[in-house]
Amino acid sequence: MGCTVTLYGIRNCSTVKKSMQWLDDHHVAYCFHDLRKDGFDQEILTRWIRLVGWEKLLNRSSMTFRQLPEEDKQSLNEGKAIHLMLVNPTVIRRPVVTTESGVWVGFKPETYEAVFAAFRGY
Repeated sequence: MGCTVTLYGIRNCSTVKKSMQWLDDHHVAYCFHDLRKDGFDQEILTRWIRLVGWEKLLNRSSMTFRQLPEEDKQSLNEGKAIHLMLVNPTVIRRPVVTTESGVWVGFKPETYEAVFAAFRGY
């Protein structure tokens, strides 16, 4: 049986750690998927983009993105962004949390409070 809530991220990312701590503290069961170690495919990325948009997923302030050659950062469109995220998963804004009903990018306690009220294991 699959997970109802899946948290995608990189384990040593401070925002991912905060998200995991919040979910643990609020008794929300989830599976962790390490984008770097476990990988992911274009099908997953395409689903996220369909639901939240590539602009929200692409973290232009990440160190990896800032270190890319200028030609990779110029004239970005969905196709180029997909390629960048598949080749460099650290340019994906983290965490990405998925449920059957949606996808959420980043960590905001007030958003988690609303989204995960039904998933609490009390």
